[in-house]
Amino acid sequence: MFAVQNDGLHGCPMPQRRFSRRSLLGGGLAVAGVAALCGRGQARTAGLPPRLRAAAQGERRLSLVAAERRAKLLGADGPDSAVWTYGEKLFEVVRIAQGETLAVELENRLAEHTAIHWHGLRIPNDQDGVPYVTQPPVRPGERHSYRFTPPDTGTFWFHPHCDTVAQLGRGLAGVLIVEGDETAPYDADLALLLKDWRLDPASGGYLPFMTQRGALRAGTFGTVRTVNGETAPRLTVRAGGDVRLRLLNLDSTRVGDIGVDGGEAAVIAIDGNPIAPFPLKDWRLGPAMRLDLVVRAPAAGGEVRLMDYFAAEPVVLATLAGAWAPARGKAFDPTPLTRSAIPEPRIRGAERLTFAFATASKQKSALAVSADDGDPLAAALLDSLCAASTVNWSINREAWPVGDHSRVPKPLAVLREGRTYVAELSNETPHVHPIHLHGFTFKVLGSTKRELPVHFADTVLLTPNERITIAFVADRPGDWMIHCHLIEHQETGMMGYLKVV
Repeated sequence: MFAVQNDGLHGCPMPQRRFSRRSLLGGGLAVAGVAALCGRGQARTAGLPPRLRAAAQGERRLSLVAAERRAKLLGADGPDSAVWTYGEKLFEVVRIAQGETLAVELENRLAEHTAIHWHGLRIPNDQDGVPYVTQPPVRPGERHSYRFTPPDTGTFWFHPHCDTVAQLGRGLAGVLIVEGDETAPYDADLALLLKDWRLDPASGGYLPFMTQRGALRAGTFGTVRTVNGETAPRLTVRAGGDVRLRLLNLDSTRVGDIGVDGGEAAVIAIDGNPIAPFPLKDWRLGPAMRLDLVVRAPAAGGEVRLMDYFAAEPVVLATLAGAWAPARGKAFDPTPLTRSAIPEPRIRGAERLTFAFATASKQKSALAVSADDGDPLAAALLDSLCAASTVNWSINREAWPVGDHSRVPKPLAVLREGRTYVAELSNETPHVHPIHLHGFTFKVLGSTKRELPVHFADTVLLTPNERITIAFVADRPGDWMIHCHLIEHQETGMMGYLKVV
């Protein structure tokens, strides 16, 4: 068995929280070693077994056709809704083996340009999928090819990076699972995609994706909550089995407080990155963040419910229903994943950076750096799909875009390839910000407000007035975006880039 940790967010002792549902959480997990596991700076990746499986070889070809299709998001008896997808399924879920090269051809059948950002993948900059910054936009009727070999196993996803609030709002996203991290097979491996939709229940049409109130505050929330495009789906699993759930928050706005009611669960990966298993109580899952769990399935006829407790009333996201002959008889003791090969930051002697996420006054958002002739970033700011007319937010007192979009921001920082950087992310606002760094997997070292386990991630949730310290190795050159993944914040200023040279 492994030690219980009691933090309502990440497993360490905290004051009693507002939810009385603690008594609802099933548990046979031993209570031991809390202090040893919760010390600030204690790595949770240490002790994971090495990866012994040889990497796969070969190439996987994939055709993605971005187009408008129809879906029943309001139930079987409700009206159809127009969705934008990469294939006939609502969300494409692509599985490849570690070591395989992925060769993707994107065809754009939409009425506006698009591209694909491969979220969380440590791939070359020219494959990152940011229009004008790393590639030309893929205009209607055009095709574009991506080709890369993901270096890490894990749970990742892909989505557009211009007009994201509308394109993602209509469903344009997919999942990429890189397999090969298991030390023993689980009884099931399920991807659960959490997404809200802003729909008119009478027509099935969309309500405005962005509102002034939402853009200025915590975002504009959807009206229909779904998992894999269904409301509170019921999933049948083998009774008593250990089920791997890959949770992906594909929503533009909603922050969930993820828990399990009626059974035992453990966290085994964060943003796809393996971590020593620890019991799940609940976990704040912001937009773009992922969480891999192992859940012990109930006995035949029983249920385990995946919950979101960050609401006035707890919301059932999905239900696991036990069926068939029992799979396992032993006590719940989740099998760890193998450790990854993410470059380990060298903290001693590392250069220090600070990124302040704040509101944008006229003075803060007025940039004075002119674009060089031929700078592709200037084109991005002149494109209406990649720019907003309103600036609400900033990073280090600079906002993207700004004014008449004829000026471009300078890099937030210029980094040297191969060096370690320690960065303080500071939230100077009363709202949460899920901060995503393209191209790199950083190590979360600690917080001024919470006891966080040390773990690797590509997106971290900044709570109001919190400062979080991260570290990473700038091991690939290029222009790498950093931004809030609450999309209305991203599209009204809270975005910038780091230049690695």
